[in-house]
Amino acid sequence: MTRPGEARRRTKRGAWAALCLAACALTADLPASSPAARAQWSAAHETARKMGRGVNILGYDGIWDGGVDAPFKEDYFRRIHATGFRHVRINLHAFKYMDVTNRIQPLVLDRLDWVIGQALRNDLIPVVDEHDFSDCQRLPEACGVKLIAFWKQLSARYAGKYPGLVFEILNEPGGRMTPAWWNFLAATILNDIRVRNPTRTVIVAAINSDDAGEVRTLELPANDPNVIVTVHYYKPMAFTHQGAEWSRKFAKTTGVDWGSAADKQQVTRDFDLIAAWAAGAGCPIYLGEFGVYDRADMDARSRYLSFVAREAERRGWAWAYWQFDHDFALFDSEREQWVRPVLDALIPPASAAPDGKASRF
Repeated sequence: MTRPGEARRRTKRGAWAALCLAACALTADLPASSPAARAQWSAAHETARKMGRGVNILGYDGIWDGGVDAPFKEDYFRRIHATGFRHVRINLHAFKYMDVTNRIQPLVLDRLDWVIGQALRNDLIPVVDEHDFSDCQRLPEACGVKLIAFWKQLSARYAGKYPGLVFEILNEPGGRMTPAWWNFLAATILNDIRVRNPTRTVIVAAINSDDAGEVRTLELPANDPNVIVTVHYYKPMAFTHQGAEWSRKFAKTTGVDWGSAADKQQVTRDFDLIAAWAAGAGCPIYLGEFGVYDRADMDARSRYLSFVAREAERRGWAWAYWQFDHDFALFDSEREQWVRPVLDALIPPASAAPDGKASRF
């Protein structure tokens, strides 16, 4: 689905075919999920437990372009942790910073180093999320070439460094990228990552869909204890995206409420289905995005966010709210303050931190 701000900020078939042939040899020995084997693994579950509550950051911030229109400040890392969050999902649209040989601009990598370092210094687990879902959903083959190149570079750059850093292969695969295509591409990239990062936690997304059952099409290697599966949740879109100006379908939608028994049952049914699959696959689930656009009624927005967050936590899932600032905002960077109803819905004041002592400011 189109993410907030995308409308505002906006062949290599032969090369991809060659990569596919080479990758087949690498991935042929990766069996699909084996519940009996994966049930014994705990490394990814422990990482997910430590991740806990999180927030998406920097997806539409000018930090990547050298600081123009870059409201996110260094001190925000401290404030995010002090408020009770334990990880940040760093949204990087890397493709536009790659040259004709798919080499990432060195300055962008330096800025990524800074962001990762700031997160770690403030006791936040950094998740690097390659966020070029739009390109990948439209042009899977060209995406595959760039995505493989991106992760080869990051795998080399962070080999043996930042053991707490988590990789997320791609935000919201889907569109023209079929489940079979995605399973192949994800396995190829995961194999590349493992060459230099054998024990790093890697997050693999299920195909993005309103159908929670889509998670069942995802295939995972049976011999990797450091994989987390991520899903996103914005159902019902008529509520969560009402008034979103970039959406042809929902731009003029207003007044949609949420909170009935049927509304809540839909969430629990979807989450139960995902949880049942995860139990069989032996892998932890990460709710990497959920949120409600700013035009929704604040009381209804708070009800939704609180319910979704608590249901995720009840199942032991880590989660990350979409997003810190810009649209769906958790933090008002102009007023330098949290959007209090949103924050309190996500992290009730009494549970701001495991010891109950986190500052709320």
